[in-house]
Amino acid sequence: MNIELLRRLCETPGVPGREDRVRALIEKEIRGLFDEVRVDALGSLIATRHPTAGKRGRSTTKVLMAAHMDEIGFLVRDVDANGFLWLNASGGFDTRNLFSRRVRVCTPKGDHLGVLNPGGKPIHISSEAERSKVPPVEEFFVDLGMEAAEVKRLVSIGDVVVPEEPFLDLPAKVVSKALDNRFACWLAIESVRRLAGGRSKARHAAEITVAFTVQEEVGLRGAQTVANAVGADIGIGLDVTLACDTPGVPDHQRVSRQGDGAAILIQDSSMISDARLVEDLCAVARRHRIPYQRSILPRGGQDGAAIQRAGRGARTIGVCCGTRYIHTVTESIDKRDLKASVDLLAAWLPTIE
Repeated sequence: MNIELLRRLCETPGVPGREDRVRALIEKEIRGLFDEVRVDALGSLIATRHPTAGKRGRSTTKVLMAAHMDEIGFLVRDVDANGFLWLNASGGFDTRNLFSRRVRVCTPKGDHLGVLNPGGKPIHISSEAERSKVPPVEEFFVDLGMEAAEVKRLVSIGDVVVPEEPFLDLPAKVVSKALDNRFACWLAIESVRRLAGGRSKARHAAEITVAFTVQEEVGLRGAQTVANAVGADIGIGLDVTLACDTPGVPDHQRVSRQGDGAAILIQDSSMISDARLVEDLCAVARRHRIPYQRSILPRGGQDGAAIQRAGRGARTIGVCCGTRYIHTVTESIDKRDLKASVDLLAAWLPTIE
């Protein structure tokens, strides 16, 4: 598996509305894989492969896969007189995970490293009541370790701030920030590469469009405009899902289990997958002996919901991968599930007529 591509995707900064670096990386990576590539007004990258098989007189089925490029992060909302940066969140954070983090501040003229902490007293002079408080995002600030005048010269309101954490390639897992949802970008690229690749390339009767979308973490915004423009018959939302197979979570709330294969989404709070597509995908998995599991996510949504409800509507399904510790810098995916996700999508796409 192309783990190096996944590493580069995860380590590239890109918060909602500021996905340009991720888009540039993907544009280079997909050269030669698609017949048409364009960028829409919101910044989503839309890539289409024309059918390579099919019967005359039969209308072409349009398939739209959506994989969002954005990660949760921050925009600078203020640079104060002392040179501290105050932030506005882009995406949902559990602030218990934000204490004492290293961050990268991305500006048009270069990046700067700093530290993220909440305001307040350190442990040596604080009371137990003060230490037990979980502060909101508004109380966190970034210290760049510079004089205030230099900070004001280098940083502007609206500049991007993301966690600065290295990608870990462990024996059985990958661990990184932004696996939500660079995993899906990786999955889309690698599954289409299978269709296009060498002697093993697979002919497909459907027109396959992959949308690397923007602003999913703040309301599925990019997917909505793409879905209205493409007018798909079948939608596939590619995303991570929870794997709560960890201490402290009851077994019936696990959502998915790592190592059990690709997660076929049955329902989340934004969409219900088309029942026929679910059965088709499960049948392909069984036929090719690809590990898979059915998954229901009680809360949360993904780009497939925007495709499902756009225009005249589309039959839609979610293909996901169980991920531990979502929306933290230690998001974790089992390599067996990575492989199963690519195998399943690459095997299924050629069967769509």
